[in-house]
Formats: sequence, structure tokens, C-alpha cells
Amino acid sequence: MSDENSHSREGSSGKSWMDRITQMFQGEPQNKEELVEVISDAQERDLIDPETKEMMEGVLGVSELKVRDIMIPRSHMITLDVDKPLFDQLPMMIESSHSRFPVVCEDKDHVEGILLAKDLLPLLMDKEAALPNLRDMLRPAVVVPESKRVDTLLNEFRQQRYHMAIVIDEYGGVSGLVTIEDILEIIVGEIEDEHDDEDESKAIRKVSKHVYSVQALTPIEEFNDVFKTDFNTSEADTIGGIVLHAFGHMPGRGEIIDIDPLQFKVTNSDSRRILQLQVTLPKSSDGEDTDAA
Repeated sequence: MSDENSHSREGSSGKSWMDRITQMFQGEPQNKEELVEVISDAQERDLIDPETKEMMEGVLGVSELKVRDIMIPRSHMITLDVDKPLFDQLPMMIESSHSRFPVVCEDKDHVEGILLAKDLLPLLMDKEAALPNLRDMLRPAVVVPESKRVDTLLNEFRQQRYHMAIVIDEYGGVSGLVTIEDILEIIVGEIEDEHDDEDESKAIRKVSKHVYSVQALTPIEEFNDVFKTDFNTSEADTIGGIVLHAFGHMPGRGEIIDIDPLQFKVTNSDSRRILQLQVTLPKSSDGEDTDAA
């Protein structure tokens, strides 16, 4: 009898959960807090795993974001100069490991188009071929406003089959850029490429000349030693704690804050903690990028 009662309770509990799911899709739409509660309940019952829960919450988060919330800011854009010889700009392209580059004229407010690195491969294979003028290699640049919804942009990325857009402010000036990867990382977390595999376990990994990927649980002493900073261990034990304190709230993926002398971008987080940070070094007084030890 006790077994039957147990099965009855489980069946009733399961039905209750299913009823709540059904209710959400009937009649008036339910609020997002109730949906998050149901997702958490499903994970606690082992109906979905924690990774699926985080992904579903990431999808919900996308619907609340504007492009300005996740864009790579203007100051961090790696661009090519349309009037400079392509050969002279190859070292910077190789160092950045990017696949797409905005090409500008005079300054970043004048984007002439986008260069795809793969378009250069056939030319580089032919040692006799001279590299063409950059203007002849450009693809059209897609422009979107800062206020555009991220979920709408993701739809356009998929339907129109482009991967990068230039972001402009209300006055028409370039304020940054956004890629499809930036959006996907909100949903699935930070996307590592094959070059990162060997350093996956490292708390601090160099991404480019002045950009580092840092685990939020990196101890303050270790962080200070690498970046020559003097963050106070009395405020927090980890660099994630320092950043959280500076924000004054739990930041979402893509949020950026400057803590002199560094800039921190949250690249992975959940509802309770910061998981991964992107740390950008400042420029020295002569305009050159500094480097961590």
C-alpha cells in the first residue's frame, strides 16, 4: 500500500509540474519569473540537466537585451585601413585570429565594408600573385542601431546569412560591432576555439596582445602578480569578487566595467555568480598597448 501511495504522490507531483507547463501556454501569457521558476523546478527534478537549464535561461535573457548590451565597444574594434597596403596589415590580422575585419577610411566612423580573411587564402597560396587593393576585396557592411533587440538581430543573422554587424548610435556614429558569436555565447556560454584547448585549464589565458581570458575564481594574489595590479585582498578573495563589488549588482554576460587600470567584461555568468572575465589592458602614454608579465 505504501508503494502505491508513493507512486501516487510521484504521479501527482509530475502531473502538477506538467499542469504548470501547460498553463503557461494557455490564456494570457505568464511572466518571465514564473517561467524561470518552472525551469528551475524541472532541473531539480532531474527532468533537464544543469547545462540545459542555463541554456534555457540564456535564451530568455536574450529577449531582454539590446545590441548595446553585448556589442564589442568601438575602442576594442580591430579594424583595417582601406588606404594602407594589405601586406602591411597582415601581421595584425594574424595576431588577432579574427575571421572578419571592418575596413575603415580615416576613422572608425567611416566603415567602407567588411574583409573576410578567407577571401585572402587563394591569393596567399599563389606566391606570384600581388595582393589586391583592399577596396576590391570588401563585402558590404551591415549596420544596426544600438537599440535593436538581440533576439531580432539573431533572426536576421540566420535568415540573411551574415555574421557581423556594425553598431551605430542615435547620431549615426559607430559605437561598436556585434557578431553572431556574441549572441550565441549569451545562450551557451563562452565559445572556445581549437587554439584554446591546450590552455583550457589555465586560470589566466592570453587571447591577443592586450586581451586575456580570466576565470572569475582566480585568487587576487595570482591576478595581481600577473597584471601588476594591487587589488586589496580584504575586499575579496577572487578577482570575480572584486568585479562583483565594483558593479554593485550581479552582472549579466556582456556587461563591461572599468576598474583602473583595467577593463573587465563578463563573458560567462549565471544568476548567482560570475564565471569568466575578459580583461583588457590599458594603452601606455605613447599610445602603444601594454602587456602583462
